[in-house]
Amino acid sequence: MPTISTFYGITIRMNQLGKEHNPPHIHAYYSGEVAEVNIKTKAILSGSIPKTAYKLVSEFIEKYENELLSMWNSGKITNLPPID
Repeated sequence: MPTISTFYGITIRMNQLGKEHNPPHIHAYYSGEVAEVNIKTKAILSGSIPKTAYKLVSEFIEKYENELLSMWNSGKITNLPPID
């Protein structure tokens, strides 16, 4: 699964299956924990990460929602800059 971005110890990845694996989501890895987070609603679909990490992941999704959805729909995963 390709890595999209890494920031504050959080790694964001996305499966390249795209539409075949709905709803659109990312995988957030932090300190040995993993959560699948819906791109459109920012809801955790499965797994868990600490609340502070989840807030940063939500900020990342908010900043790059269009780019993430484009990657999801096209299956072409690219790197995105980390959030500040």
